[in-house]
Amino acid sequence: LLLMDEPFAALDEQTRFVLQEELLSIWENSGKTVIFITHSIDEAMLLGDRIVVFGSNPGTIEADLAVPFPRPRTLAGVRSEPASAPLFDRIWSLLRSEAARPQRASGIAPR
Repeated sequence: LLLMDEPFAALDEQTRFVLQEELLSIWENSGKTVIFITHSIDEAMLLGDRIVVFGSNPGTIEADLAVPFPRPRTLAGVRSEPASAPLFDRIWSLLRSEAARPQRASGIAPR
């Protein structure tokens, strides 16, 4: 089991792409289970078989979504899949709703 909590968050985009490819190679060769935490929707769609979107309350799951893209994957390949935009929009809708929740509770109107 590999537990990875935003391991690429502080990296430049080129290094991130290289390490994402390396992680995919390690996963394909080892067959290990990887739990990967990210705030990047593109990264989740590239690396994951499932995307679990957590709510703003600790431990709440807003959605558990299957990633429908065939393997092997590249980011360009994922972005060109017909299901890519609807999946991205669904995830963003969930995240945006969760991000706006504290603002609504405080009386601040979202833009």
